[in-house]
Amino acid sequence: MMASTTSATAAAAAFGATAKPRGSSSALCSRVTAGGRRRSGVVRCDAGVEAQAQAVAKAASIAALEQFKISADRYMKERSSIAVIGLSVHTAPVEMREKLAVAEELWPRAIQELTGLNHIEEAAVLSTCNRMEIYVVALSWNRGIREVVDWMSKKSGIPASELREHLFMLRDSDATRHLFEVSAGLDSLVLGEGQILAQVKQVVRSGQNSGGLGKNIDRMFKDAITAGKRVRSETNISSGAVSVSSAAVELALMKLPKTEALSARMLLIGAGKMGKLVIKHLIAKGCKKVVVVNRSVERVDAIREEMKDIEIVYRPLSDMYEAAAEADVVFTSTASETPLFTKEHTETLPPISDTIGGVRLFVDISVPRNVSACVSEVGSARVYNVDDLKEVVEANKEDRLRKAMEAQTIITQELKRFEAWRDSLETVPTIKKLRSYADRIRASELEKCLQKIGEDNLNKKMRRAIEELSMGIVNKLLHGPLQHLRCDGSDSRTLDETLENMHALNRMFSLDTEKAIIEQKIKAKVEKTQN
Repeated sequence: MMASTTSATAAAAAFGATAKPRGSSSALCSRVTAGGRRRSGVVRCDAGVEAQAQAVAKAASIAALEQFKISADRYMKERSSIAVIGLSVHTAPVEMREKLAVAEELWPRAIQELTGLNHIEEAAVLSTCNRMEIYVVALSWNRGIREVVDWMSKKSGIPASELREHLFMLRDSDATRHLFEVSAGLDSLVLGEGQILAQVKQVVRSGQNSGGLGKNIDRMFKDAITAGKRVRSETNISSGAVSVSSAAVELALMKLPKTEALSARMLLIGAGKMGKLVIKHLIAKGCKKVVVVNRSVERVDAIREEMKDIEIVYRPLSDMYEAAAEADVVFTSTASETPLFTKEHTETLPPISDTIGGVRLFVDISVPRNVSACVSEVGSARVYNVDDLKEVVEANKEDRLRKAMEAQTIITQELKRFEAWRDSLETVPTIKKLRSYADRIRASELEKCLQKIGEDNLNKKMRRAIEELSMGIVNKLLHGPLQHLRCDGSDSRTLDETLENMHALNRMFSLDTEKAIIEQKIKAKVEKTQN
């Protein structure tokens, strides 16, 4: 939910440097105690030592995977788990969420790092101003979760023990249901808001462009999009619903004197998607003028062309503080990794007229935050961030909660459809191996038969008839077993019954399907780590 006014280069640099404090020299490494506190002393990084450490870590990773391969039998008893590990506006404050935020252009890189972990097969990242969630398919539930939490800790600089106090972890159907509810707007701060569906779509689009999403995660997100669309079209959950941007406008007007609210001087910093929605809702409230500070004028011109009912004044980024000095309300919605306004900046701004309330309002809907919390220490300023919007959304939440109950029926239907698809994947390897086994026998026996008859005694029509006969016999014999491997929700057979049939066929024909699959996955992981 963050506007994209910060360059991708700056964001990439920030993402790559999350393990070190802002402002530190790249040539220095702070010593960190076991408890996470930094000592005052610093030591120089030695390239040779660092390379040696990387080699040791790589060797340890390969050793761990080899050990995993030795104990593969233990992991064949359960299939890979779908999991979501994350935090949201419901579980963690913005101070923590902003440290974990991953810019959209860095999602492919994050996916690459996550799937490089020993026990993670597939991954996706959903990072917005209200949530940071990682969806994975894990070879081992406990080890996979531990690796993801450690990854999050490393990237954010937050100790894993502190992270766990705010993280939620859901598995398989619970994880899938959660994503469907997120896509439908049921888990949003603003219940029923529509922008989250666009963000879920962007996860799929980003994954397709980078080739990062695996089969299970890709299908789950696509089904989540279907669920989100159905909930919005088949229920009234979106009617009267507000967005984060509209809630921000509502909050600002609530804090201004009623008689002067529409005459207040409005400033918007950042003309991305969220910023554009702020302007839209200012128009709806009757505002006639807004100053927009943005890196480029083209985006502002496009908004001005679309929205004719308000005067939009463009100011370049270099004029930001000058524009803030002339504003009563400052909305911020950029992707900046560092605060745009600090206490020192705010103290230099001129006072606000008493008719407007005597205080300058900063409404910050960015994550990471654009306005430092210490700005609130300035007597002539008040700061509100996304966590403060709860005051606004509670007003019409009760009515939409009733509508959310209707949406759960649709969620359950789509969840059942996804689980039937995933269950059907369990038997696909056995079906393929059984058919391959039967075809090898058929081909071998057919060749013996043709040799006995003699090529000279057969014309093309006779040969084709014999081949079709052999295929027909095999298909007839396989029809019954393959029917009992179906698990697509089209009959009353349970997954347990189907898996029991699958195990029986594996034993009878010595297919060793499960062992082959797990060894193939582990081999791929080992080779990836070695490279």
